[in-house]
Amino acid sequence: MMIPSWMVIGSITFLVAIGSFFITPRDVKWFAQLSRPQWLVFEPFIPLIWTVIFICGAASANIVWQKNPGGLITWLLMGFYLLVEIITIAYIPLMLRFRSLKAGEIIGLTGLISGIVLTICVLPISTLAALLLIPYLVWSPIGTYTTDELRQLNPEDA
Repeated sequence: MMIPSWMVIGSITFLVAIGSFFITPRDVKWFAQLSRPQWLVFEPFIPLIWTVIFICGAASANIVWQKNPGGLITWLLMGFYLLVEIITIAYIPLMLRFRSLKAGEIIGLTGLISGIVLTICVLPISTLAALLLIPYLVWSPIGTYTTDELRQLNPEDA
């Protein structure tokens, strides 16, 4: 019996996402002590926002897979989806591990650029799949901008 593609894609998305939990409490304490911009009132909702974004990304990947299951281009795109997710997930652990907001900003920008390229690649295959990547393309610059603001407020931790 074959496992449905949405289950495989969703499981891989979930497994990669939980990889971000490899953070030591000391690292979290460093981040929690940083000064934050006054406008950063949505911080408690960030995990929910990213959950929605990852669900949209998994749905997008599933649509692409359904268009040409097992095709070479499809496999390459699945690898690209995975790469974008890994870059995105790496943001918090690497920024905290190195205690460097600059590292976070670079990873955020890399994720945004990768997300734009992925969306452009997916668009000819499925408009809906490309539209499902829009939440990532909207939120990613917000996260990168927020990290830049944190750098300005915490120059000793840049």
